[in-house]
Amino acid sequence: MKKKYALAALGLVGALALAGCGGGGAGSTAGTDKGSVDKGDLLIGVSMPTQTSERWIADGSAVQDGLEESGYQVDLQYAGDDIPTQGQQIDQMITKGADLLIIAAIDGTALSSQLDAAAAANIPVISYDRLIRDSENVDFYVTFDNYKVGVQQATSLLTGLGVLDAEGKETGEKGPFNIELFAGSLDDNNAHFFWQGAIDTLQPFIDDGVLAVPSGQTDIEQAAILRWQQETAQKRMEDLLTSTYGGGTKLDGVLSPYDGLSRGIITALQGTGGLGPDIAAGLPIVTGQDAEIGSVSLINQGVQFASIFKDTRKLAEQSVVVAEDILEGNEPEANDTKTYDNGVKVVPSYLLQSDIVYKDNIGPLLIDSGYWTQAEVDAGVAE
Repeated sequence: MKKKYALAALGLVGALALAGCGGGGAGSTAGTDKGSVDKGDLLIGVSMPTQTSERWIADGSAVQDGLEESGYQVDLQYAGDDIPTQGQQIDQMITKGADLLIIAAIDGTALSSQLDAAAAANIPVISYDRLIRDSENVDFYVTFDNYKVGVQQATSLLTGLGVLDAEGKETGEKGPFNIELFAGSLDDNNAHFFWQGAIDTLQPFIDDGVLAVPSGQTDIEQAAILRWQQETAQKRMEDLLTSTYGGGTKLDGVLSPYDGLSRGIITALQGTGGLGPDIAAGLPIVTGQDAEIGSVSLINQGVQFASIFKDTRKLAEQSVVVAEDILEGNEPEANDTKTYDNGVKVVPSYLLQSDIVYKDNIGPLLIDSGYWTQAEVDAGVAE
């Protein structure tokens, strides 16, 4: 496997000091101690939402590699962004005798029956990156600080517009700047955290008149893109350009919460007249998330302005740490036991940190860390 997905740090798993965390209920890990069982006899089911995003392909590979390096059997399945398919795949994992499930849900509200079946079979469940909602049968949540990701997306937009400087301090720029807002899929719990973090950051500047949203579409329901589809984002941007910017109104920036959406937005912007032949100079500021190689290449070219780097190698590594703790009868370390209420319980969570990617830090942040190579950035394609 490509070196960016290698989980060399897993050798440190046994040395981690474990701190207690909240939990309990039907989803409690109590009684799941399989430490006396040979790891090679334990099966872990890994359910990923789609292979249409390079990010989820990377996640699945990294989790599988880490679990197999630790000695476990792994059943990795991708659901093709189809909710019934994901449910069926998880049902099959339970039937096959999975000892633990790691699930990145397509729709965080659609897996209640599967989680009930897992609990009945004493199979613990780790919610991976996307919180599974409306069930007590979720034992642990591994993710990034998603509210902070939204703050970072808004910060990068404000930086690109010149409202904030490189240190995040206000420059005194008064604008007004015209922006449009995009959100993720409403059935993804993370989309709401991204949105809230971004809006809380942008709202003071909207209230002061530094920013304006000419379309008036400022609610998450208006801005949401179902299943995070690039083509849907492109169509919405084209509609906004036609309805709001056809009379010469200038668009200065677009808040986009994901690189796939960003590329759809950019495609729509490139298809309009009046931007001039120099795309890099003519396009509005466009944000993103996930540091996908296609978007990193666009950032390097000056087309997309920024992305958010969530190092999924660390996310996969942490999910393996948690899985091993649970299967050995230990309580996994949580650094957040208050934030992630899934509607039935507060799920103990481990939050990882993210970084803003700009053109000038691609090298130290992504290339030097081995996440992407310079050749991949230049080509815009993963090797």
